[in-house]
Amino acid sequence: MLHRGDRVEIFRKSDDESWQSYMDEFVGAHGIITDPDTSINDSDALVEVSLVDKGTHRLPQDCIRKLED
Repeated sequence: MLHRGDRVEIFRKSDDESWQSYMDEFVGAHGIITDPDTSINDSDALVEVSLVDKGTHRLPQDCIRKLED
């Protein structure tokens, strides 16, 4: 489960239908979870991630992995 403030990496393209081709450039980017949508409690819900030098985006969770502190 992802939480606000978690440091993450976009480690692969998502299989989710919401993945857009412009998001391919995000693979390998690091960022911080800003809105994990925990109120929905849906593991398939999009999460908001602030990516270093790439802005803030809503991304599917299957392309995100948490980085160790």
